Amino acid sequence: MEPSIRNNLATHQFETEVEGKTAYIQYKVKENVMTVLHTIVPKELEGRGLAAAMSTHVLQYLAEEGMQVVPLCPYMSAFLKKHPEYQHLIKN
Repeated sequence: MEPSIRNNLATHQFETEVEGKTAYIQYKVKENVMTVLHTIVPKELEGRGLAAAMSTHVLQYLAEEGMQVVPLCPYMSAFLKKHPEYQHLIKN
């Protein structure tokens, strides 16, 4: 089952809740560029593919909105290296 992921504009994070715990990707946006700061998955939820699902969601959102990404987060940076279909979104 795909997790339900929402963009919480108030806290600047994409998040999903599973079993009462929240996994999230924290970001900031400036001039149509999203800087991804952190990807956080609670220890109890690790190994379920939540970080990958959230990363895919964020990158699809950016593509739809015509935005670019600066991946400061090590997880997002590694994810982008493994998924060349999103390379065009990286801000140079």
